[in-house]
Amino acid sequence: MSEPREIQEAKALIEKFKDLKKEISKIIIGQDEVVEQLLISIMSQGHSLLVGVPGLAKTLLINTLAKSLGLQFNRIQFTPDLMPSDIIGAEILDENRKFKFIPGPIFANVILADEINRTPPKTQAALLEAMQEKAVTAAGHRYKLPLPFFVLATQNPIEQEGTYPLPEAQLDRFMFNIVLDYPSRKEEIEIVKRTTSDVSPEVNVVFTEDNIWKASSIIRQLPVTDVIYEYAIDLVRRTRPSDSKAPEITRKFLNWGAGPRASQYLVMAAKAYAFIHGKFTPDVDDVQKMALPVLRHRIVRNYQAEAEGLSTDDIIKKLY
Repeated sequence: MSEPREIQEAKALIEKFKDLKKEISKIIIGQDEVVEQLLISIMSQGHSLLVGVPGLAKTLLINTLAKSLGLQFNRIQFTPDLMPSDIIGAEILDENRKFKFIPGPIFANVILADEINRTPPKTQAALLEAMQEKAVTAAGHRYKLPLPFFVLATQNPIEQEGTYPLPEAQLDRFMFNIVLDYPSRKEEIEIVKRTTSDVSPEVNVVFTEDNIWKASSIIRQLPVTDVIYEYAIDLVRRTRPSDSKAPEITRKFLNWGAGPRASQYLVMAAKAYAFIHGKFTPDVDDVQKMALPVLRHRIVRNYQAEAEGLSTDDIIKKLY
């Protein structure tokens, strides 16, 4: 007996997803978990913040991702003198002495907000409406952004001088905080071999815009048991020091925890993670796999946690 058409379509998308990862690996060596998390955020219609030291190919990764998806890509270099109009666009007086709106670089499908914490809060706030509403307002007029729309931002964890911390409201709009680590020795050898030769692999479009919408639709329709809903929500609630059922580690080491948006993103991410691994309903393991990128930028440690060398990841792992 043949499988239902919906199951066949879902399995075909999963195979296409595997092809997409292979295509990205033509350019990006290693970083498999990072690539997977980025793609999960795309399938979930979410934005991602990438954190890593310079030279880990964050910009190249995002550019390669946009090419393999066939999406329009724009890079915005955030600097201390960047103004909101440099991102959104502005009205100018044309030759007929009429105001005309000139769209800024934010009018694209994939936006790389490079070193987002190097610009003042006023300019950072220009992204808030775009990330939440998929639209921007200029001179009293509202302009819709092209869909799909994703902000993939980078920031450097080392250089603190000349940086401006991202407001909590903006951090909360990022579905994932993805940490890039150094490559392994074997991977670094391969990176150097590729980048010091004249070989330049071409990236093909293997996962189209229609595939993104279809995958997003399927992921939203995946059933979730009440047990998993409760586990995900209780995990988020355990990060809140003010909650009556908060564990001792939360009360001792956290100033505040994650809000309801974290619960939404955690369930959606677990569904997407399950789907790309060939499952049609998430389990506890899927929720735990997605807990770090969803929660690490939504909880704030206190001085005691910093003094004892406890990272946000260390604390989250103790809450599973």
